[in-house]
Amino acid sequence: MTADYLTLTEKTLSELLPSEDTRERSLIESMKYSLEAGGKRVRPRLVFEFSALCGGDPESAACFACAVEMIHTYSLIHDDLPCMDDDDMRRGKPSNHRVFGEDIALLAGDALLTLAFETLSSDRAAKAAGDRACRLASKTLAAYAGATGMVGGQVIDLESEGKSAPLEVLREMDYKKTACLIKAACELGCLSAGAGEKELRAASLYGESIGIAFQIQDDILDCTATDEELGKPVGSDSENGKSTYVSLLGIEKCRELVDELTEKAIKALDVFENDASSLREFALELAQRRK
Repeated sequence: MTADYLTLTEKTLSELLPSEDTRERSLIESMKYSLEAGGKRVRPRLVFEFSALCGGDPESAACFACAVEMIHTYSLIHDDLPCMDDDDMRRGKPSNHRVFGEDIALLAGDALLTLAFETLSSDRAAKAAGDRACRLASKTLAAYAGATGMVGGQVIDLESEGKSAPLEVLREMDYKKTACLIKAACELGCLSAGAGEKELRAASLYGESIGIAFQIQDDILDCTATDEELGKPVGSDSENGKSTYVSLLGIEKCRELVDELTEKAIKALDVFENDASSLREFALELAQRRK
């Protein structure tokens, strides 16, 4: 993400968080702990990049970018809970529930989820992007984050533990759990700029392609990276008995798939009239990442 986009993301997130000067201070601190823990900010960057590609300005995309990051962060808090993946580390720091307890961590995730939609329906968002864009963004994000999107993917993940899940189940799980929210970020960027159907379809294809590639690369790194590189324990998938692309196809085939999906994503950008070089480079950057 360019420095300007990153700065605007952090500034807006800070402004949107509730004040800590309340009786619910522990909850707000828990939300802030995970939301400001860093990470790659992949999803906000995609919102800003597609907004710019469609002729939008950063301010019109800021609330949309932060809403997607709130959804992503809540999902990470919940994923790390003992009833889910039971991970003690996230982004190089102790997981939320290890610091604040399972009860507050659960509620912090709930609060970030609801704050995302409060943000999309706010006067600030409507003034910057327009009422119609906010309504469409809310509908899009809810669909991709809900029962047939990210949450549904987590259910498939949980029900596949300890089983030898076939490739088609793994593909559906990764599409829903990972790619859907990345698609949402790409589409919300277009919506914030008032783009048309052609641009939305292209952004959706780009997001889906890099989303699946992102998850395959995660599976590769889970086998090849160190705890320090990833900022979380490696090898947790195999320990939990989960099928992964690597366990089903092997590392070399997985690397080929990452390359093929990255090429597909880059090709999807051909429909845009403005310079898409930044998004082309970003797709390659994600495919080659080491953390």
